[in-house]
Amino acid sequence: MIPPFETTFAVPLSCEDCIKDVSSSLYKIDGVHNVTADLPTQLISITGTAAPSAIVSAVQSTGRDAILRGSGKAEAAAVCVLETHASSVKDNVRGLIRMVQVSPTMTILDMTLKGVSPGSYNVTVRETGDISQGAVSTGGVWDAVAAKQEKRSIKGVFGTIEVGKSGLGTVFITKPIQIWEMIGRSIVVSRKQDSFDKEDPDTLVGVIARSAGVWDNDKTVCSCSGKTVWEERKEATAKGML
Repeated sequence: MIPPFETTFAVPLSCEDCIKDVSSSLYKIDGVHNVTADLPTQLISITGTAAPSAIVSAVQSTGRDAILRGSGKAEAAAVCVLETHASSVKDNVRGLIRMVQVSPTMTILDMTLKGVSPGSYNVTVRETGDISQGAVSTGGVWDAVAAKQEKRSIKGVFGTIEVGKSGLGTVFITKPIQIWEMIGRSIVVSRKQDSFDKEDPDTLVGVIARSAGVWDNDKTVCSCSGKTVWEERKEATAKGML
């Protein structure tokens, strides 16, 4: 059983009716226990066991967008943006994996792929974070050698994602691992088991990085670019970000 966890999202809200509209949509999702919203900060907090991707979809169904601002406790969340290294692809972002550690022995993984060929995709964490040559340079599957010696399941094998004809695939799973073990490693998502091809547009890679915990990130304007979070979001989605 997954313990409840909290996530916060930035959502454009202009009035109390907006809050009611979004909240009503969120409560239709299985696993949403509580929804609270703050109009001045434009933030919505959700407690429960629902996948963050399902929450974003529910908010978008109301005609609004949602940006994940934090998940779980401080230093207990991570993210991996998946990209193809194929030179033939213009907008190379093809997937996103959100990770939240909800207990000392459980991390949930919310994985989404978009714009890839239909089929079954293998998801593995690799030994290194070197993605300079795509999947080719990421090394072997993390923990594979130790797991074989100890005769147990491999921590770095996250299973598969099934992608339909629309090019979209999602999966929400749990693994008995901790966030700190994965930071700086890479993830490979591919229809191949190994012997990866850098020019395969359906072989995706990304580095696992820490993500903000709940209430750790309340910025509305980037100090580097001066752009609002919504301007950054528009540019990111144009490049394929989910």
